[in-house]
Amino acid sequence: MPPSGPGGTGERDLTLFINELNATWVRAADRFSARVLTELYAHASDDLVAFIETLDPLADAMLPVSWAGASASPQWLDIGREFTEIWHHGSQVREAVGAVPFPDSSWLRDVLQIAMHALPHAYRAVQPPREDMSVVVRITGRASGIWTLRRVGHAWDIDEGASSTGAATVAMSDETAWRLFFNALSPDAAQSLITLGGNSDLARPIFAARAVIV
Repeated sequence: MPPSGPGGTGERDLTLFINELNATWVRAADRFSARVLTELYAHASDDLVAFIETLDPLADAMLPVSWAGASASPQWLDIGREFTEIWHHGSQVREAVGAVPFPDSSWLRDVLQIAMHALPHAYRAVQPPREDMSVVVRITGRASGIWTLRRVGHAWDIDEGASSTGAATVAMSDETAWRLFFNALSPDAAQSLITLGGNSDLARPIFAARAVIV
């Protein structure tokens, strides 16, 4: 499948194509029993793991990770994107059926580590008053961490760790973070659950950051 989808010319065409594929599968799988579904999932998961283990994480991915905004992506980022897809859909299913969240918080930490690569693209149109201005993102909870978004030349770059000169800060829980990045948080809820500090104009683009195609 080409990056823009069969016959498509951009991100919107790809989104429509993926949505149609998903809807087709939902209609087909509606007639499967729970046992068939779980066995198919287990089989497909084993095959996916075996395939991923053949890949060179430092090579170029076949398709770029579009929500990261680059025309080319390293294989490790594409593998990470696949992991975030599996984790966040699994979390949505668990939430829908009243099951407890995934018990291993390190999985969510890895999901957030990959999702942070959506921030430079979300900030692509933001030009800070000074080159040395940065945004510090603090995540609290079991999967806590700190990342700094810096303007480097004509683009933004994300790195783990705090900057002592951050002009703006963003603070939220790990549960809020994954819902924000995976488009599962309403604008009103995001406003009430995320705390901005410092230069609010520089912090506010965080609300538009998405680690999925929307």
